[in-house]
Amino acid sequence: MGEPKQKGDTRVAPGAVRFELLHEDPSTRARRGRLHTPHGPIETPIFMPVGTVGSVKGVGPDDLLTLEAQIILGNTYHLMLRPGEALVGEMGGLHRFISWNRPMLTDSGGFQVFSLSEKRKITEEGAAFQSHLDGSRHLLTPERSIDIQETLGADIIMAFDECPPATSERAYLEQSLARTTRWLHRCAKAWSRERSSLFGIVQGGLHEDLRKSHAEEVCAVDLPGYALGGYSVGESPEAMHDGVAFSAPLLPRGKPRYLMGVGTPVDLVTCVAAGVDMFDCVLPTRCARNGLLFTSEGKVVIRNAVYAKDPRPVDPACTCYTCRTFSRAYLRHLFVAGEILAMRLNTLHNLHYFLGLMAEVRRAIAEDRYGAFVREFRAKAAAQEAERTRAR
Repeated sequence: MGEPKQKGDTRVAPGAVRFELLHEDPSTRARRGRLHTPHGPIETPIFMPVGTVGSVKGVGPDDLLTLEAQIILGNTYHLMLRPGEALVGEMGGLHRFISWNRPMLTDSGGFQVFSLSEKRKITEEGAAFQSHLDGSRHLLTPERSIDIQETLGADIIMAFDECPPATSERAYLEQSLARTTRWLHRCAKAWSRERSSLFGIVQGGLHEDLRKSHAEEVCAVDLPGYALGGYSVGESPEAMHDGVAFSAPLLPRGKPRYLMGVGTPVDLVTCVAAGVDMFDCVLPTRCARNGLLFTSEGKVVIRNAVYAKDPRPVDPACTCYTCRTFSRAYLRHLFVAGEILAMRLNTLHNLHYFLGLMAEVRRAIAEDRYGAFVREFRAKAAAQEAERTRAR
């Protein structure tokens, strides 16, 4: 069974994830925590870059280490189709396959399957779908999703759920929630606790009573962590913020709280104040590939002609490699010319901005000034967006 743990020992058993709540901000519900995993600790609140097919688009593991990324995501749906979880398992698991020795989380594949709309059919057994790659037919069940994720070898794996948009009809949501709860019990039964840590997912759209009842059902299953799903999929940012402010405190205080697929810098700062610990989103990397850069002075659309002769860095306050080394004029040239380097440099900057923002968030919570931090950040972002709108 191994050595007994000593008092104060932060080591965890193989496959185990343990959350340590370090501090709570007195003026908000923001929390400062530490998530202990087999591949190292994660300081929370944290933003997790998305590595859909085992790669964060545009950057390598060495870049991610330099950026101080603590954890990245892999996508079950995409990896099961290509190269296949069996091959990844033969190569020693996803960590070894992609040369990443820090923590990893895999989603269940549910969101991607349900987004296929016309190419999938949902039954009590699971979700039958056609591959977007070659049209081949597959059946993803709760048991199959857990088996794939455990074969991939992620530190944190997600329960297989149905994730309807927050704006879905109430009758559909009620039916979906009941099925998701049944699927969660099947996931928990299939889960090999020594190999990974399973998080449950709370759905319910924008209906507070449904969110509350589903949180009670999901949290009745004792798991290492819990997530909020079904947000930022069609509703307004204000509605999402209000929904998360209601839902996050419904999750256990002593477990990590993960808001899936969110979001913008304002979303992150706002939802941390509601008590969320973990975030992921493709936004910084996708925007980077489209030439939209996040800065302390607001958003910069680098393809715009106004930057053609601009000698300044993208963000004078930024210390990333891109800003230390290159001008806006050069970055615009690369983007307009379609050079691959543009994607890498833009991605480095955006990830640096998001990860740096979360480091600021953690400091503000630790120093009991998060309420003021949120107000100032939101006010500054609103002013920047208003100025950007006027300048169009």
